[in-house]
Amino acid sequence: MNIKPIRNDDELKAAFQRLEMVFQAEPDTPEADEMEVLVTLIEAYENKHYAITPPDAIEAIKFRMEQQNLNNRDLEAYIGSSGRVSEVLNRKRPLSLRMIKRLHDGLSIPYESLLADVG
Repeated sequence: MNIKPIRNDDELKAAFQRLEMVFQAEPDTPEADEMEVLVTLIEAYENKHYAITPPDAIEAIKFRMEQQNLNNRDLEAYIGSSGRVSEVLNRKRPLSLRMIKRLHDGLSIPYESLLADVG
């Protein structure tokens, strides 16, 4: 086993190829140990170079609307009047903390997504 840090995409590709070879290794074997180390190295490289960020708040809301077949009127309970819903969805009004809490509690939209734009 020749383990070293993954520094570029070519090395990442080679690590994936080796991982495919040892992925089905029996537990408590050198190949199983190598598989665990490769997975850790690959995850570290991907987290650093290909981090997945949460969607912005409006995209998260629209995604949940699509998932649950909701329309703008359904959002009034969480955001306010139809005019306010329209302003929020058209990015003309920011979400308030109260709206964020209601959207999270009522539609289970993760706080990470609802607060992604805040900063």
